Amino acid sequence: MKNNKILNIALIIIIFLLLIVANGNLDSYVVRVLNLCAIYSVLGLSMNLINGFTGMFSLGHAGFIAVGAYTTALLTMTEKVKTQNFFMEPLIAPFNSISIPFLPALIIAGLLSAFIAFLIGAPALRLKGDYLAIATLGFAEIIRIVLNNAQSLTNGALGLRGIPRATNLYWSFGVAIVTIIILISLIKSSYGRALKAIREDEIAAESMGINLFKHKTIAFTIGAFFAGVGGGLLGNLMGTIDPNMFKFVLTFNILLIIVIGGMGSITGTVISAFIVTILGELLRFLDMEKQFNFGFISFNGIPGLRMVVFSVILMVIVLFFRNGIMGTKEFSWKFLFKKKATDESLTEGGVK
Repeated sequence: MKNNKILNIALIIIIFLLLIVANGNLDSYVVRVLNLCAIYSVLGLSMNLINGFTGMFSLGHAGFIAVGAYTTALLTMTEKVKTQNFFMEPLIAPFNSISIPFLPALIIAGLLSAFIAFLIGAPALRLKGDYLAIATLGFAEIIRIVLNNAQSLTNGALGLRGIPRATNLYWSFGVAIVTIIILISLIKSSYGRALKAIREDEIAAESMGINLFKHKTIAFTIGAFFAGVGGGLLGNLMGTIDPNMFKFVLTFNILLIIVIGGMGSITGTVISAFIVTILGELLRFLDMEKQFNFGFISFNGIPGLRMVVFSVILMVIVLFFRNGIMGTKEFSWKFLFKKKATDESLTEGGVK
């Protein structure tokens, strides 16, 4: 146990050393992609807690992300920028004069998303399966429509411009690491075991004395908190947001990440977030209207071709990894060193 803590601390230190190198040597585009990888890891982990570990089929994640993005943006924007944005209707008090640092803004965004999730969860979490999915999707659309029409609070369809670009590699990866640590501690606790029991069989879990509604509500609220924090990171990375960013497609993209990585796997979600984000960027050249020649094949690029090829690749991944890349497995130092020791013993045996 002590060795594992030392190795974990050493890994975190190495990651931040690599971030220092990346921040000083990589161009802005690559840094932006790395930021997106970390942010999508946070969003994927938050949804995996709800869908993967607890077994609830929720499709309302885009709503919580939107709340986090708008809250952080409004709290970090300067009074001058707010005046420039809200030229049709003035921003309501006290948001018109508030400007606070990024960290407390992120925490407030997470807490507000969690509070809204708690209000939504009270009626919705008594539903199951497809009914829960429809209800949470409906609530997410309600949130988006409110954002689209609350002119004096969100600037309506015009969205927000000039948001401080406070998100950097240290913030995005730092929040991702903190999220991983908290979720690992949560899943390994008795509460985490109760969530897994609910996922496997609700009737059996209830017969063992587990309060289904209480545990589901807490998981739903915690997941929404991290979704709000991830939304805040995303908004302050983009510098501009509008209600159209938070349609159902965003929820689908996050769901895709956890399905590919493995429903109920923290390691799989992080790996999948990096694969999906980087692969989506690498294939962007296919949308360019010009001819490509790869020797054995020649074709013309057209807008939208990137998503077609991307979808085919994802289908292949899903076919060969039906339970996701990691399934329900997790990375562990014990497994790594055990495998290394086994390989070394086999090599020595072969030499002898």
